[in-house]
Amino acid sequence: MSRRHVPAVLGLVAGAVVAVPAPAAHATTVQVRCSVPDLVAAINTANRSPGPDTLRLARSCTYALTAPDPLHPGNGLPVVSSEIRIEGRGATIRRDGGDSAAAKFRILFVGPTGSLTLTRTTISGGFATDCPAFPDLRGLACGGGISNAGKMTVSRSKFTGNTAASQVFAQGGAIDNPGTGKVSDTEITGNQVLYSGSESGGGAAGAAIANDGPLTVTRSRLTGNTATVTENTKSFAFGAGIISFAATTVKDTVISKNRSFAPGGFARGAVSNSIPRPGRLTVTGGTIADNVSDAPRGFAQGGGIANNALMTVRKVEISRNRAVAKGGTARGGGVRVGPFGSLDLTDSQITGNAAAAPNGTAQGGGLDNPDGGALTARRNKVVHNTVTARGGTAQGGGIYHAGGPSGAGTTTLERNTIAHNRAADGGGIFKTSGVLTLKGDVIRDHRPDNCAPAGAVPGCTG
Repeated sequence: MSRRHVPAVLGLVAGAVVAVPAPAAHATTVQVRCSVPDLVAAINTANRSPGPDTLRLARSCTYALTAPDPLHPGNGLPVVSSEIRIEGRGATIRRDGGDSAAAKFRILFVGPTGSLTLTRTTISGGFATDCPAFPDLRGLACGGGISNAGKMTVSRSKFTGNTAASQVFAQGGAIDNPGTGKVSDTEITGNQVLYSGSESGGGAAGAAIANDGPLTVTRSRLTGNTATVTENTKSFAFGAGIISFAATTVKDTVISKNRSFAPGGFARGAVSNSIPRPGRLTVTGGTIADNVSDAPRGFAQGGGIANNALMTVRKVEISRNRAVAKGGTARGGGVRVGPFGSLDLTDSQITGNAAAAPNGTAQGGGLDNPDGGALTARRNKVVHNTVTARGGTAQGGGIYHAGGPSGAGTTTLERNTIAHNRAADGGGIFKTSGVLTLKGDVIRDHRPDNCAPAGAVPGCTG
């Protein structure tokens, strides 16, 4: 080898030495004793260590949090900033709120760099009064149980008794997801969102789940959650089960017995969305049942579903939901399509839903498309839905359609069975304007008539 090649070879050797990768970070598993200080220490250690960490909680232990994290007082536990897996093994992490003067804080916040996998854990009693994912938006309260700004996977767990409350806008009583999230085989029950302000236009949304980032919910139960706003403020209570502001997929999930309550305001469906295009809410399989949107002297819009963006519903049972507004306006006992809504509804059952407005206006017991939206319904059963308004107006037991202010609203029906629905007028279908098209639908056995006004729906008589 000539001398002139020696420096080059040494350079290659030196380069090879520099390029040798550091030892790979190994996954660590830590057994966490039934002690809050031990749990806090384990999360802090995991955040500082490279690689994923698994925290295995003491079986069936209750970790009762009595004070917030000193660095981030909106949270009960340290912010998750690395990759952490919590294996609950039946354990509960709860805020100890036995004293009415107890500090209010959520249980967990997953930061933008964090990744949390949570299994077999109950999250209880969290109380959010801030919104760490949107710190510049003052007055928001997000995620009483968990707020996720990073990555979150929840399975075989339970969220109960969590709250998000604000005098401006509250969302995500149990879970708020502005990051990327997956929830499966999980029960979310008895949580609430509360708007307690006195100004008009406030809101409470997503008592179980509020989603601002891609989210999938599978084989779960969202039951008995409530969204409430201050009386007579013309504010909005909606999505008592789930509200989506971003792409959301719900599969084989039960959403039932949730309530949106807005006296003198706007109460909207247990499943609600307001997604900038091209985001879409997709619900496949499962049940949306026994939910209530209640707005005395106000507007109840969609007992089960209130859609005001892009939405697909397929093979879902939508049953026994109610839109109720004593002295106000109730629309869409089962489903309501808003002015910006586009809904594709297929192979589903819309049964036993009701719109009721004593001394007010009630329309669309099963389906309601009154404000210029687009509804396409194929191969569904729309049966045994009712509209009542003693002392008021009751129209469209099965379906109510109007074109909206511009007259551009469309309802396209294809091979549906629409039967045994009831209203004071238009027991089957009531249409005032816009375009409603029938394609091979069966429309029969309604009270007092199949379609109204006479001749308004081409192809429908009697």
